[in-house]
Amino acid sequence: MFFLPPVYNRAMPRIDGWVSDIKYRINPPDQAVFQPAQQAQIDLAVTEMMQTFQASLTPEATLTPTRGSTLTPTLTPTPLPASVKLSGFKYVDQKNRWNYCGPANLTMALNFWGWDGNRDDIARAVKPGVQDPKLDFIQQGKSDVNVMPYEMVDFVNDNTEFRALSRLGGNVDIIKSMLAAGFPVIVEKGYYEKDYTGKVAWLGHYQFVTGYDDARKELIVQDTWNDGPNFRIPYDEFMASEAWLSFDNLFIVVYPPEREGEVLTTLGPYADATWAATHALSVAEENIRRMSGINLYFAWFAKGSSHVALQQYVDAANAYDQAFAVYDSIGKDDKQRPYRMMWYQTGPYWAYFYSARYQDVVNLANLTLTETISKPTLEESIYWRGRAKYMIGNTQDAVDDFRETLRLHPNWPPAIQALQDLGLQP
Repeated sequence: MFFLPPVYNRAMPRIDGWVSDIKYRINPPDQAVFQPAQQAQIDLAVTEMMQTFQASLTPEATLTPTRGSTLTPTLTPTPLPASVKLSGFKYVDQKNRWNYCGPANLTMALNFWGWDGNRDDIARAVKPGVQDPKLDFIQQGKSDVNVMPYEMVDFVNDNTEFRALSRLGGNVDIIKSMLAAGFPVIVEKGYYEKDYTGKVAWLGHYQFVTGYDDARKELIVQDTWNDGPNFRIPYDEFMASEAWLSFDNLFIVVYPPEREGEVLTTLGPYADATWAATHALSVAEENIRRMSGINLYFAWFAKGSSHVALQQYVDAANAYDQAFAVYDSIGKDDKQRPYRMMWYQTGPYWAYFYSARYQDVVNLANLTLTETISKPTLEESIYWRGRAKYMIGNTQDAVDDFRETLRLHPNWPPAIQALQDLGLQP
């Protein structure tokens, strides 16, 4: 009787909640703090190398650059309407599904343009992971706690006739411009919700933005969870550090291919992904100068994410080091530390791996998988741990991680490629 769909669908979330509750009470996840171990060693090695190098140099004349004239672009923006409220889509929620805000929001974005699929069609591609028990009527991939933005973009570009792109560093103005041109956007942002302890905990969440109202200074979003359709969010609240900044102000645009020129024109400088990441970096740096506490943590993390997007991995690693240092000092008020951050973002893995800080990758992945989540089902963390283990000589452990990644997320290209690079069959 337990495995009958009506019984199972009601009982299993509660059982999962009880299991998580027990584990978290014994080992509170917000008390787990990552301490980067390798940067001091690297700093010492670099200092010694630079001292040796500088001692060997012969002083030369210093050239003083001559500043040329600076061209100031003159832009005449087209005035936007005072309000926009797009229609033509069907509201989709994520209810009766685990961790489904990604598929639900992407379904609305695609349906807006005439796609006739549903949230489960998307989930089968972006959340194809394990299920327990293995029964056809039970949602597949329920343990996959997050769909990455690139997975959503790739789904559109690889599986539909439509196109999609993502950019960092967004703000209310660019959202309004896109909406006024007829293009709704998906944003990834954070929000707070009370957990089992009564404390307020941070989570990541996608929202589909379909309108704005300047008179009330509000955006109109289709929220797939608690807030429902046509929910209004004040501009300031939307831009708050724990909200959009926690994902480096990332947004996704879905559009028909024949309107790509219009999309790029409306995006303006955001059409250039490098410009967008550079702009996001400047926004993060400005926020670092004026923020404190949890907000400062999000600002440093955003700075690291911007550097990763620009492939500036050492700078990114230094920014993430600062973020984790701030993280260590917060969490003593009524809000928990945002311990779920690594469920949704992999920037620190990129930064530490490509800065040759392989043990830091392993340590961060281990902490994320064992201390912050009730079941170690984050395939991205396991994959990056495998890559780092291989680089420090633990080949068999790396292979085990790559295979576990594919068990959790079948046919995931990065894990398949990692095994093939080792001459192994997936």
